[in-house]
Amino acid sequence: MGMGIQEEQPRRDGDLLVALAQIDTCVGDLDGNADIIMDYSRKAAEQGATLVVFPEMSLTGYPIEDLAFRASFRRAAWSRADRLAGELEEQGLGHLYVIVGTVGTDTDQDRPRNRLVVLHQGRVEAGYDKHFLPNYGVFDEYRIFTPGDRTVVLEVQGHRIGLAICEDIWQEGDPISDLAGRDIDLLVTINGSPFEEGKGHVRYELATRRAKQVGAPLLYLNQVGGQDDLVFDGGSFVVDQDGTLLERSPRFVQDLSTWTLPARGKRPLPSESCMAEEMPGDEEVYRACVLGLKDYMAKNHFTGVCLGLSGGIDSALVATMAADACGGEHVRGISMPSRYSSEGSKDDAADLAQRLGVRYVVQAIGPEFDAFQGQLHLEGVAEENLQARIRGVIVMAYANAEGLLALATGNKSELACGYSTIYGDAVGGYAPIKDLLKTRVWQLARWRNAQAQARGEREPIPVSSIVKPPSAELRQGQKDSDSLPDYSLLDKVLEAYIEHAHGRADLLADGFDPDTVDTVMRLVDRAEWKRRQYPLGPKVTSLAFGRDRRLPVTNAFKE
Repeated sequence: MGMGIQEEQPRRDGDLLVALAQIDTCVGDLDGNADIIMDYSRKAAEQGATLVVFPEMSLTGYPIEDLAFRASFRRAAWSRADRLAGELEEQGLGHLYVIVGTVGTDTDQDRPRNRLVVLHQGRVEAGYDKHFLPNYGVFDEYRIFTPGDRTVVLEVQGHRIGLAICEDIWQEGDPISDLAGRDIDLLVTINGSPFEEGKGHVRYELATRRAKQVGAPLLYLNQVGGQDDLVFDGGSFVVDQDGTLLERSPRFVQDLSTWTLPARGKRPLPSESCMAEEMPGDEEVYRACVLGLKDYMAKNHFTGVCLGLSGGIDSALVATMAADACGGEHVRGISMPSRYSSEGSKDDAADLAQRLGVRYVVQAIGPEFDAFQGQLHLEGVAEENLQARIRGVIVMAYANAEGLLALATGNKSELACGYSTIYGDAVGGYAPIKDLLKTRVWQLARWRNAQAQARGEREPIPVSSIVKPPSAELRQGQKDSDSLPDYSLLDKVLEAYIEHAHGRADLLADGFDPDTVDTVMRLVDRAEWKRRQYPLGPKVTSLAFGRDRRLPVTNAFKE
């Protein structure tokens, strides 16, 4: 027997201390995830908890996508859950009821199921399979999983705990209607709910309705961390059936909080462990981008990043996010001026690097450009794009030579309109601001500078990078406004066309002029092939390129 908590902590008046273990897991890392579950279970026991709740598919990581189809993976996951139950017992933690998410198998069809299991006294005591499978936005679970067919009520020290998994509470009918008639004391739902700006209020309002429906408090336990292009923001909470918030965990960090489920007949009270404050929109979006990058680096074993520093706002914000994610000393900033680069841009790039403490190098592209032109004699757009592609080669060369993750610095407005050079500024392994419109880039840059000021620190982003007219500086006097509508107008059209799926008639009804509408629609539609080849980036809006918006590249439909 290992050392640990050997017996249950004393309880008073029939109260049950519940631990909310909001953890960051990695898809496929069964042993690493099990270690985190063990560590947080031990900490929960030390605080006197009996019931410990972990996120959806916490043992396997989430989402596992087509890994679910591999029988070998499902067997390994089930074996690891069984071993974890034994290890908890060996460590003196067998008295805990540990709710863990994993992948199971439908014995009738040999198909995967999204499963919740309860580990207790050295064994898997109970299991519950997800009833409803989401098939919208980032989810494609109808294709992957089979639905469950039963509800489960867990008995813990005289308390009746109803169990649900994520999508179950978003749908009408079973299992919630069934649980409403089973006299439960608490509804626990484990979730892997990705971040979208403003989604927190939607979760809370839904949870309140379901708590009222079952006549008991609802515990909403959410995953935290980045997984490819998804970011999970945590923000777990407990809400009473009258809408009273009883516990709220912090967002974008791992956390262990506790809440007391009182004996029957007693009123539930707010947690003394945690009641995190709400987070402003700019802060939550910024932190989502930073966490997405930080976890992508950690889970793919990168210790540093590199990117081109142009002196413009996009590369300035990405470099600042990178410095916040891994430290300025782990960021390689590369200035790659051409004959068209202004002195102001070069100065701004150097100033940014000094403020962030990044490893800075200047690699002028004149010699490479002249060598190519001596052979190719390019003009117009081809000449402009050659400069971007030379810069892409240099960025990737540093990435390969120093084992760094190359960052693309394009924003959503540029990606929407195809205003990037394929194999040029589009190179890289991760794109931190891929889902941010240009106007939001400016807004977040100002927010980040204001945060530094409030802490008495130097602003990380030079003001001149924020206020200067945007330009790719690929020809003399070039401005983005030469070929794009002003960003304040462009972003409004893009939001309506992309996120709200407004067609031409809808856009005209929205009040946009026909020339602008036709220009934007044409640019967006013909750039689909470029977006298919762009690096991953964190989803922060309700409709991101890639997982959410999938249109055919070959498409003859015109409005």
